[in-house]
Amino acid sequence: MASLNKVILIGNVGSDPEMRYTPNGKAVTSFRVATSRGYTAADGERRQETEWFTVNAWNKLAETCNQFVAKGRLVYVEGSLRTHTWEGQDGQKRFRLEVTANSVVFLDRQASTVQLPNDDFIDGGADAPTIANGTDPEDLPL
Repeated sequence: MASLNKVILIGNVGSDPEMRYTPNGKAVTSFRVATSRGYTAADGERRQETEWFTVNAWNKLAETCNQFVAKGRLVYVEGSLRTHTWEGQDGQKRFRLEVTANSVVFLDRQASTVQLPNDDFIDGGADAPTIANGTDPEDLPL
């Protein structure tokens, strides 16, 4: 049976990216993206819930993200979920879900039409998401 592991996020970058290299010399850039949703609670009060995601970009995409991703930027990230597993100092096995980016698109005015495909990701062409230049990043939740 076929399966699918695909994640699409649109949110604000919460911190400047951190780039490093693996022992094999592969570039990886990590940054955090916040997504928010508003809802009305049972008591009728309007609330907002924010989720934070760690995004990892590899190879050429890592180098480009390190150059252009910055705290506060509105981004569209497409990729897949990966489980990062390690052993804590207390000997307990720990894990964290992370997003491995295949594509990053900037949706704010600074670079509204720039798309950064991963080396092994084929660009979606006309289907790639865009947003009008009239969106003010100050109006976005974060």
